[in-house]
Amino acid sequence: MTDCIIIGAGLIGMLTARELRAAGLRVRLVERGRSGGEASWAGGGILSPLYPWRYPDAVNALARWGQQHYPQLLTEIHAASGIDPEWQDSGLLILDAAEDERVWPWAERFGVRIERVAAGQLRDLEPALGVSVPQAWWLPGIGQVRNPRLVKSLRGALEGWGVDFREHQGVTGFGVIGNRVEGIWTESGFLSAAHIVLAGGAWSGELLRSVGLRLPVEPVRGQMLLFRGTPGQVRHIVLDQGRYVIPRRDGRVLVGSTLEHVGFDKSTTAAARDELQAVALRLVPALADCELEHHWAGLRPGTPAGVPCIARHPTITNLYINTGHYRNGVVLGPASARLLADILLGRPPELDPQLYLPSKITG
Repeated sequence: MTDCIIIGAGLIGMLTARELRAAGLRVRLVERGRSGGEASWAGGGILSPLYPWRYPDAVNALARWGQQHYPQLLTEIHAASGIDPEWQDSGLLILDAAEDERVWPWAERFGVRIERVAAGQLRDLEPALGVSVPQAWWLPGIGQVRNPRLVKSLRGALEGWGVDFREHQGVTGFGVIGNRVEGIWTESGFLSAAHIVLAGGAWSGELLRSVGLRLPVEPVRGQMLLFRGTPGQVRHIVLDQGRYVIPRRDGRVLVGSTLEHVGFDKSTTAAARDELQAVALRLVPALADCELEHHWAGLRPGTPAGVPCIARHPTITNLYINTGHYRNGVVLGPASARLLADILLGRPPELDPQLYLPSKITG
């Protein structure tokens, strides 16, 4: 019998599979579409929450753990798969420079290096910048990954380590007997396992309702643009008024992202394209001369405060939940996977599991 079935082969599901496989479990990932094809592929890959001081400490604790462990993780999967996730130490420049009363205590609490940048220093730091502000925040230690390559690299590594992937198999229900789940029903039949982990992203809420748990996880659409720039044209990640530009290693520049409560609709809109293009040209005027290469949308698993649920089901003893990471799945993923594995395996947890119980998410 398979030791563990993980529902959802996005980044959260695959990172959870990595942890459990490293502990010796036989793991199978079941995915309704293609592995890493939803929010994991569609996001920006920034290894930090946006305006991290605005998030609860529960989110920042996961983010800080992930930031510290990402170098080892990326080295490991690159070596195992031969696919480079393209990590870059880009730094994060935040042009919204208020909130001193929140920023400094947050930075001290989590040991984050942050600096003020005066107006006269902005262009030295980011010559491509097209706006001027009295002052900005600079976080030099923030990196990024090219998330489409990250999920490919992780999948390749997992396959080499013996993890079984079942793609294009939507899960239709759970085989619950008493206080245990014997397996899952899929469009192709029944699959049994000793443990089940639900890491279904934006689709998790619907599946959890079928086993008596109402968790407020809902899809939140985010639209993004991709410009074909030149290497070094933009040096750093720039964030302003909730919108950002992200320079990739090959010169491409991502611009995002919208926040839209439109259900499971992943279509793109002309209004969002026009708004994001205006943002791009305001922040980096030189992008006006670059080809607009791609426009896409993804669905984030939104929760009320952005805190994920990482826990055992309240009444089903071998059903586990790892979902609701909202905009921060990439940076929160490694710590979330470690915590879920600690809970499932009965190990002393490295993070406080009480912060991520279903009752905390709904409350």
